[in-house]
Amino acid sequence: MGFFERYLTLWVGMCIVGGITLGKILGDSISVLSSMNIATVNVPVAILVWFMIFPMMVQIDFSSIMKVGKSPKGLALTVIINWLVKPFTMAFFAWVFFDKVYSAFLSPELAQEYIAGAILLGAAPCTAMVFVWSYLTKGDPEYTLVQVAINDLILLIAFVPIVKFLLGVTSITIPYDTLISSVVIFVVIPLVSGYLVNKVLIKSKGIKWFTEVFMAKLKPLSIIALLSTLVLLFAFQGEKILANPFHILLIAIPLAIQTYFIFFLSWGIGKKMKLAHCVLSPGSMIGASNFFELAVAVAISLFGLNSGAALTTVVGVLIEVPIMLSLVKVANKWRY
Repeated sequence: MGFFERYLTLWVGMCIVGGITLGKILGDSISVLSSMNIATVNVPVAILVWFMIFPMMVQIDFSSIMKVGKSPKGLALTVIINWLVKPFTMAFFAWVFFDKVYSAFLSPELAQEYIAGAILLGAAPCTAMVFVWSYLTKGDPEYTLVQVAINDLILLIAFVPIVKFLLGVTSITIPYDTLISSVVIFVVIPLVSGYLVNKVLIKSKGIKWFTEVFMAKLKPLSIIALLSTLVLLFAFQGEKILANPFHILLIAIPLAIQTYFIFFLSWGIGKKMKLAHCVLSPGSMIGASNFFELAVAVAISLFGLNSGAALTTVVGVLIEVPIMLSLVKVANKWRY
């Protein structure tokens, strides 16, 4: 590992502190950036995420995608964990903490809103950032793409029934503008551009130059974009964090436990199934991380912008990157 990667935890901590400080210093001025949204997808963050995703997309060999179907076990594990396990364990952890453990600190009404926000996160598996985690753990790019695509298709069918069942809410619809814009921004655009760059560079420079020179230069860009995203996310929510740090902490604990639980559960089952590391790593990351753009949009539409449910989904956004980076470190340490 290089110097930068070796001390990644330190850089993450500095970015979190720097982001909160920046948000405090700028005050309302930061709202100019935070309000630059397309269907609740923040444009500055989307650009940074695009730079994170591109290094994975540019590696994809479309001729190899058809081979993914010959190894269905990794896809089966992803589907089972994401749709038959994750939403229900998230609901369980949220109920235990918000309704029972925190009963002395939260009113019953606020506890139910926090539970609702957690359920919305648990019912929406990751679409964009998993490409980053896969890239950082040397995941199979073709397999990762198929895993994400299958989850997006299932999301269209399963998200609403699962959320209705767990929340007992009947009037819920998927905000398709958020879903479609996220898929276009985080999958279609980087995928098409990655494909074109791949073909042009390999044809003009050769596969050796592409692998050893171009890809080597992309990795620092991906990590810099990742850390810049952290600064922005914490800057956007800096005032809220400083105004109510105790509730932020209360919300973060069960969300963090759920994330680690799903990752290690997926990893343990995948190892028993003898999945290759390049398949198991991104598969475990998909279940552990969340499609937070969708969760935030639904929370706001159902419960309001200033609701406890919306706050819970925002906390999910804030803690996801640091936690997932710790899991990237675990996955790399356990490479086999």
